[in-house]
Order: sequence, then structure tokens, then C-alpha cells
Amino acid sequence: MMIPIWAAATFCILATALHLASIIIAIIRCKAPAVFRPAHRHAPPVSLVRPVCGLENHVEATLGSAFDLDYPRYEIIFCVASAQDPAVPTVRRLISEHPDVPARLLIGNEVISDNPKLNNCVKGWRAASHDWIVLADSNVFMPRDYIQRLLGAWRPDTGLVCSPPVGCRPEGFAAEVECAFLNTYQARVQYTADAVGFGFAQGKTMLWNRAILEHVGGIRALASELAEDAASTKVVRGAGLRVRLVDAPFEQPLGFRSTKDVWRRQVRWARLRRDSFKLFFVPEILAGAVWPLVAAAFIAFQSDLPLAGVPALAAAWYGSEAILAWVAGWHLSIRSPLAWMVRDLLLPALWCSGWLGSAFVWRGNEMLIQASSEPSVTRRGA
Repeated sequence: MMIPIWAAATFCILATALHLASIIIAIIRCKAPAVFRPAHRHAPPVSLVRPVCGLENHVEATLGSAFDLDYPRYEIIFCVASAQDPAVPTVRRLISEHPDVPARLLIGNEVISDNPKLNNCVKGWRAASHDWIVLADSNVFMPRDYIQRLLGAWRPDTGLVCSPPVGCRPEGFAAEVECAFLNTYQARVQYTADAVGFGFAQGKTMLWNRAILEHVGGIRALASELAEDAASTKVVRGAGLRVRLVDAPFEQPLGFRSTKDVWRRQVRWARLRRDSFKLFFVPEILAGAVWPLVAAAFIAFQSDLPLAGVPALAAAWYGSEAILAWVAGWHLSIRSPLAWMVRDLLLPALWCSGWLGSAFVWRGNEMLIQASSEPSVTRRGA
């Protein structure tokens, strides 16, 4: 029996050490900026391409934030696939209310892939006036120094700068659980990967230099995967460059989320990760606090040690997450520890679901990851 006990103890120690190390990395990288970063007067002009689809929670605030940036030269290009999209009146009103900011709305859909968002972005990419282009989702809230923080992360070996979404302003417990996934779990993992030189793209915010993407085939190169961020990661690495993350990621106001919405979104991301990065998806079954706590309970039962060690280990795991959220200025509430526990209990089920299915729904589009790695999509609406 000693071998299983030693194996459980080794796993428990290594998992906890890795968890705490990732917390430290995220604290260093994600601490809220102490000062506003002013733009240099010779800063390069930038095009913001914002695909829009439907009326999301807080969409007026997130789209409107693009007009309040403190940057000398930039333009905003809003993209919608259909003139009947319910967000069109909101976009047009925002443009008319800010005549001092160069902005326009492009309507139409050029199908280059099975990814509706990428198809929506094509016209914006081609219409962009500048060589620095940001592809930013409609639900990203942009702080006034948004552009300079992105450009500040660029290095000579960089091919792309991204930012994970950080959930804020949740309404309801399901939205709290989504914050638990986005913030102290997914963002933490992404910054840890970036710290060891293995950064990967996140489609919420992507800063491109036009020449780099055009050199490898242009925006059509992002159609090589169903998820444009997975394709971006492979394109950049294939060019011998790095994906980098901006320090202190940008917020995504969540509003109300149903349990079904949160589950579907996490299943979608799990299946896309499985399809694009199988070798990295396999060990995700060990993520979270569930298995270390099971290992600690096993050790206690088999060694006649007090069970008090199990809640002490849980306190170390979730207490460190609370410290990260507090230091980074992320959402933190009395319900956060329960949301973190629910998230960790869901992780094994999500991992299994990632392997057991290939279909998911994205903004009314029923999508299927086919065995041939050529995805298909059936549209049900905008």
C-alpha cells in the first residue's frame, strides 16, 4: 500500500506546487495597472475591426468604449453580416454621436471558412486603412489606453499580441461560475503558458501587423482551423514568431448568464481545444482541485492521518485564487469560492464531453467538427 500512498502524495504535492506557481505568475502579469499609459505622439495609426452579431449584454458600453480611447490616430470598422442584425441601429447611433472619431459600419458576409466570425471580419480586414490592425470582439470593454497597452507588448520576435477575456459584472450564480472559468482558471493558465514561451492566441483581442499575416496568406490563413485563434497560434508559430499576451487583460462584462449558456460555451471551447491541440487537451483531466483533494483524502484514510488536511489543502487552493483575483482587481464576491468549487467539479465532465462529441452551437449556428478536420456549419440565424 505504500506505493499508492507515495504516488498520491507526489501527485498532490506537484499539482499544488504547479497551481501556486501559476498563481504567482498571474499575479505578476495581471496586476491592475497603477497608472494610465499615455500614447506617444508618433505612435503608429491603428485600425480597430469589431465584428458584431446581435445584442449582447452591455453591448452599448463595450462598443462605445472604442470611441473613448486616448490615442492620436485610429479608426473603427464595425462589421455585421446582415443589415437585419439587431445591433445595426446601436452601431449607427454610436457612430453618429462621435463624429470626431473615424468610424464606419460595413455590412455583408464573405464566406472563406466555416467560422461565422471570421467571415464577418474579412471585409473589415481588407478595408482597414492602417498596417496595425486589432480584431476585437464586440463584448470586449476597451480602457482608454487599450491600444498603447497592446503595442507595448510587441517585441521583435512577436507575431501577434492577444488578451484573454476577464469576466466582470456577473448577474446570477451561473455568471459567477463563468467568471470562475474565465479569470482565475483560464486566464491564469494562459499567462503561465506565455511565461514559459508557449503563448497561444485568444480571439477576444488580437493585434496584428498586416505584413506578418499577409506574408503567410492573409486573413484566409485563419480559416485553416474552425477557431480563428487556434489558426492564429499555428500560423504565428509556423512563421517562427511568438504569440504574446498583454499585461493586465481586458474585461468582458457578462451580465446575466443561464446555466445552459455557460455549459454550452465551455463545451464548445473544450471540443475546439481537443480538435486543435489534442496533446495539450489530454492532461486537462487533471486540472483543478478535485483530484488533489481526492488524493489527499486517500492518503488520510490509508495513513490514519487527520482528515483536517483535506480542507486545509482546499483553503490553500482557493485562498490563492482569492488573492489573485484581489490583486488583479478581478471580480471577487462572497459566492466566488463556491463558484470555483463548482467549476472544478465540472472540469472532468467537460473533459469527457470534449472527447464524446463534435457538435456545438455558436450564436445560433449549429457547428460540427468533422473527423476529417474539415468543420461544417448549419446556420439557424444571426
